[in-house]
Amino acid sequence: MTNNKVRLAILDMNDDEPNQGLRCIADIVGFFNTDVDWKIYNVRAKQEIPDTSYDIYISSGGPGSPLDKGEWRAPYLKLMQNLWDFNKKESQQKKHVFFICYSFQVICDYFNLGEIKPRRSTSFGILPVHKTKKGHNDPVLAGLNDPFYAVDSRDWQLIQPKLTVFKNRGAKILSLEKIRTHVELERAIMAVRFSDEFFGTQFHPEADPVSMQAYFSLEEHKQVVIKSFGEAKYKQMMDRMDDPDKLIMTYETILPTFIKNAIHQIKEPLLS
Repeated sequence: MTNNKVRLAILDMNDDEPNQGLRCIADIVGFFNTDVDWKIYNVRAKQEIPDTSYDIYISSGGPGSPLDKGEWRAPYLKLMQNLWDFNKKESQQKKHVFFICYSFQVICDYFNLGEIKPRRSTSFGILPVHKTKKGHNDPVLAGLNDPFYAVDSRDWQLIQPKLTVFKNRGAKILSLEKIRTHVELERAIMAVRFSDEFFGTQFHPEADPVSMQAYFSLEEHKQVVIKSFGEAKYKQMMDRMDDPDKLIMTYETILPTFIKNAIHQIKEPLLS
């Protein structure tokens, strides 16, 4: 740990496609600059894989199929297995990992927690996410309403959880997607605590409402949303960006709480 700072790796899973998420993650991590030294690794496009010397890893969302067998996949999953194994052996200095959307789907497939399947249609917008009973008691979600609201942007989903696998791994389902009374479709799993140190969401907790509002206010981006999802969806999304109980609360709670808790757990043994 350099200068008593925690070391954090951001794993960029965007495959060099333009995105807002990576900048949002970097902005949130930047809030902790007095406690954290951090570096970005371009995993899918350049096969950049960090070693196990970091204390915290944040693995981003990204485009395409989470079942993609690209060259990055084996070394990425080997890293995750090594971090998992390290935590099982090490009594104090744990490795903390947060998985977002695409990364969440990749690790859920690797851990065999359920079925990763394409959606009938893209889920897009600022949508309600409902806590499970275990979600109500989880420290990362504790500060949020039920339901809370998050940016959802995905063509794939985790459904049909293998509850025996969850139990054997000690994993917990913390939230589910919006209730849809008009369709008989299984609700996707939206957040999982894999262990005390591994946490993931199928939505985008890093989404910053200020920059999102600026981005989608531009006519070219506005028209893409309207063409794909309709004017009503666009208006709903823009209205929810302004609501202090919706996106801003999620942005200020989930990833900052995870990082803050991880820093505390990492530094506590050094101070005792």
